[in-house]
Parts: sequence; C-alpha cells; structure tokens
Amino acid sequence: MARAIPRDRLRRLVEVATSVFIEQGFRQTKMDDVAETLGVAKGTLYLYVESKEALFDLVCRSADRPFEEPAELPVKSPPTGATIKYIAERLAAGQVMPALGEALAGRKRPARDELGAIVGDIYDALSRNRVGMKLVDRSARDIPELGKIWFGGARGVLVDALSHYLTDRTKEGRFRPMLDVKIAARFIVETCAFWAVHRHWDAARQDLPEERVRSAVIDLVAAALIEPANSGPAKPRKGTER
Repeated sequence: MARAIPRDRLRRLVEVATSVFIEQGFRQTKMDDVAETLGVAKGTLYLYVESKEALFDLVCRSADRPFEEPAELPVKSPPTGATIKYIAERLAAGQVMPALGEALAGRKRPARDELGAIVGDIYDALSRNRVGMKLVDRSARDIPELGKIWFGGARGVLVDALSHYLTDRTKEGRFRPMLDVKIAARFIVETCAFWAVHRHWDAARQDLPEERVRSAVIDLVAAALIEPANSGPAKPRKGTER
C-alpha cells in the first residue's frame, strides 16, 4: 500500500523552508537544516519536493501568495532558468508605481501630496511583497543570475526613475537643492525597503502598526526634501544642475 502523505505538512514545509532560506541564503541552506527545523527525517522532505532547487522554486512561488497545493508530489525540479524567470516577472510587476508614472508624464500636484503618493506607492509595493523581497535579497549573492536582476535591474530602474523625477522638481524649485539626486533617490528606496521589508526580520524590531510606520516614512522623506512653506522658492546650489 502506498504511504499516505499528510498534505497539510507541505504548507508547513513551505513556511519553514522560507524562514531557513531567508536566514541562511540559498547556498548555505541544506535539506538537513530544513528537515531538522520541521522536525522530520531528511528523507521525508523528498516525499514533497525532488530537490533543494524544487523547494526553493516552490518557496519563491508561494511567497506573499495564498498557498496552493501542487497538482503532483513530489514537486519536480524546475527547468534551468525557470525560477529566475519567475522572479524577474514578479519583480517587474512590482515596479508599477502609478504616482511616479503620472509625475514623470507631466501631471503635477502639490509637492507634498505628489511626493507622499510616490513614497506611499513604493512602500506599499515593497510591503505587499516583503517575503519574496527578503528571499531574493538574501539569496541574490548566492545565485549570479539572480544577482544580476536584483542588484543591476529591479532596484536600478526604480532609482533611475526617481532620480529623473527629483531632478525635474528640484529645478522647478519645488524641492530642496540636492547635492546628488542619485543618493536622494536611493535614500528613498532604501528607507522604504528597511521599514516595509527588513524591519520585520530585525532582531531589535518593534511591533508598530503598519499604517503608523508608513505615515512616518512619508512624513520624514517629505521633511527632508521639501522646502519649508515660508522659505520661498528653492534656488539650486552651484554644481547641482543636471
């Protein structure tokens, strides 16, 4: 008689493997580590997944999504490049930032409202995909193909778009003069990334209401970039024209 496989254990396996991959990265994670954390024999894992590559692919596809049972067990190892292709598509979908797109297209709003909407979109996109983002960030150094799309692609596209936006608004006198718009753009992205994603795995994290954190991030970025209302139009500093 074929051995019965408790399907609810697969959901738990995905949860445990997600934590282990985030903690150790792809290269350092061993199937023994996952089995020990789950509390089963290593051989039991192979009733559910064919390999570590299959497990990583399943974890990536399950991140920030309602769990769906695979049609067949064990889950097969993905074809070469399939996991990277899926991650690239997920990252591209997450790059849709409506407020930034509207601003770059020429639609203008009051500076505080416009910047707040842009930062809010970035924060929300990262927050919605925080588990997947953390997985990719942790393993990007282990998988060269993943590193290329993470360090050289996804984040770079957003920083470049923000840089164009900041340059335009600074020239118009709506933002404070900046010594380097690239640094300012990266500051916005990394600030959102820490509070929306990384703080949830921070050893000293505080359990703060998400909306409170989001509002504080928007307020702090706005305070850093927008001139006080009574200061008059901003005048670009020498050497900051781009």
